[in-house]
Amino acid sequence: MSVLAVVLLVLAVAQPSRADTPCYKRLFSFGDSLTDTGNFHFVFPNDTLKPGLSLPYGETFFHSATGRFSNGRLIVDFIAHALGLPFVTPYWSGKSVDDFAHGANFAVAGATAMSPEFFWERGYSAAKADTVHLDQEMNWFRDLLHLFCPSDLSGCADMMNNSLFLVGEIGGNDYNNPFQSLMPFEMIQSFTPSVIEKISSTITALIGLGAKTLLVPGNLPIGCSPLYLMTYKSNKTKDYDPETGCIRWLNEFSQYHNKILMDELKKLQKLHPNVSIIYADYYAAAMEIFVSPKKFGIENPLVACCGAAGPYGVSLNEHCGQGEYKLCDDPQNFGSWDGIHPTEAIYETIANGLLRGSYTKPPISTTTNSCGRPTELSSSVIYEM
Repeated sequence: MSVLAVVLLVLAVAQPSRADTPCYKRLFSFGDSLTDTGNFHFVFPNDTLKPGLSLPYGETFFHSATGRFSNGRLIVDFIAHALGLPFVTPYWSGKSVDDFAHGANFAVAGATAMSPEFFWERGYSAAKADTVHLDQEMNWFRDLLHLFCPSDLSGCADMMNNSLFLVGEIGGNDYNNPFQSLMPFEMIQSFTPSVIEKISSTITALIGLGAKTLLVPGNLPIGCSPLYLMTYKSNKTKDYDPETGCIRWLNEFSQYHNKILMDELKKLQKLHPNVSIIYADYYAAAMEIFVSPKKFGIENPLVACCGAAGPYGVSLNEHCGQGEYKLCDDPQNFGSWDGIHPTEAIYETIANGLLRGSYTKPPISTTTNSCGRPTELSSSVIYEM
């Protein structure tokens, strides 16, 4: 991966004083392509497609491909910025403790919550044996803890106390792959309790290792995704939300996942009253955009910027960055980058909804960390990668 130039980002605020700087010294993140900032390249070096590692991926902000599956920054990048931290280092690109001075990102594109064996046992034979899953990402995190505290993990207590853990988004691919293979809906829906249980056990494991603040995202409204809109195109008006044009039943499935996740997080909070477990409502933050796209400067909320011709900008034969693909002039006007991943504009709006709006429960802006004061949400910082 090429080294990016140092980019100075200055918000319309003064440089915060030391007293105003948030206490989270590190950000650790887990998940899939919605959070992956470059791990895929290291985990799958022989992948011939090299997704996310060639232009036009990364064109808007970085002006170079970074392994992110969008035209620019992801939600994890905006969260890091709000906390006054640099971009989070992909775990597989670092080698020493110094490389992870501000945390580590364990997310890998294509990752699932469940292992391949889970899907094989339930009749989904298309699950790849080398698919990264949440247990693997947790094993990598434990390996990193041993790097920080080789003799005794209890020595990492202060680090855990002063870190923010972004657990997800994860679980989307547990559904995406079977949905795209046209597996029966009832079978896919039966996966959800297991997916939530896996997320819950991961949170419990992190708490056992000393985590004190965890931000846990729900799933996005997949019924608004161009790839799903193409795959499940219907002649039945009742299948669509008249307000947004999204597929109603698919969004109801995302809500089903999120409802079970929220219920589980409430249970975990009661079991661990001294830990902050925060639900990040990606779904509601995104739906605000699809309901009122022009309010956010989005002209084509249900169309992919990079892909193919057609009403949704996607096809089975043409993919962003491959072959005779089509590319829009201004990704900021589009809701989707490549048919399955949002544009930077959408990611930024969702992140703002989480950090400055009402889409975290409890609000992250009023959740105190180990320093005993609320986290601040604005800063000026130099990012390096």
